[in-house]
Amino acid sequence: MDTANASPATATARYTLTLSCLDQPGIVHSVAGALVSAGCNITESQQYGSDESGTFFMRVALTTTAQQPALEAHLAPVAESFDMEWAVHPEGRPVRTLIMASKDGHCLNDLLFAQRSGTLPIEIPVVVSNHPDLRPLAEFYGVGFRHIPRTPQNTAEAEAELRSLIADHGIDLVVLARYMQILSDELCRNLAGRAINIHHSFLPSFKGARPYAQAHARGVKLIGATAHYVTGDLDEGPIIEQEVVRVEHSKTADQLAATGRDVEGRTLAQAVQWHAEHRVLLDGHRTIVFK
Repeated sequence: MDTANASPATATARYTLTLSCLDQPGIVHSVAGALVSAGCNITESQQYGSDESGTFFMRVALTTTAQQPALEAHLAPVAESFDMEWAVHPEGRPVRTLIMASKDGHCLNDLLFAQRSGTLPIEIPVVVSNHPDLRPLAEFYGVGFRHIPRTPQNTAEAEAELRSLIADHGIDLVVLARYMQILSDELCRNLAGRAINIHHSFLPSFKGARPYAQAHARGVKLIGATAHYVTGDLDEGPIIEQEVVRVEHSKTADQLAATGRDVEGRTLAQAVQWHAEHRVLLDGHRTIVFK
């Protein structure tokens, strides 16, 4: 065999296709046909039809030797015929993520560690905080840190600086990892579907400072956390993930807070992972999560 003139093997690439459209007959058949015509092998397929909104959702993992533009060209006529919202995502490309935090570093540390260990498919170029306290933590992981103070008087200037960072670093996802400031309605709209927040599950019962002390005083038996997309409605965006653990009367307020930190970290990391793996699709005020 003349190996000198042999053509190199065509590399196989992995992609994830996500789509949503009005639920109607023939969607799965048409999508599968387009993928076959593009030379794709489907390795995972999940779909769901929402009775509430009448919307069909689908997530397909696939392998192919076709380049992304060729794959999208095969899918485009099907997407147009069903008026789909759709996207093709190359697998293995980390989601560029900006993390915002204030003084509590537990959620930030969990995300930075997960990025370094390779368990989260994200890339964190910069951490933003309204306090300087977490700079050493970011620097320990070799991540840039930007201190952007926030006051009622400088909100517009602070958010303009944040927007510049998002643009300059090509950010795909913003994570509020215990960032104790409210984003403007305009910024929330601009980040719709690509900003995730975490909060404890005591809301709206125990607001303000020291919620775990308030919960301890009331003898709370369940501690939990909610990760959700950010909207202009404070802590009321579409929920991605929730977790709850049972606690006993013997736990002190400090022990409740420690348990809460663990739950918040796990819940936020899980929500970020599902988002980064393109497993979360929005259905109005709800989310469809293909686990």
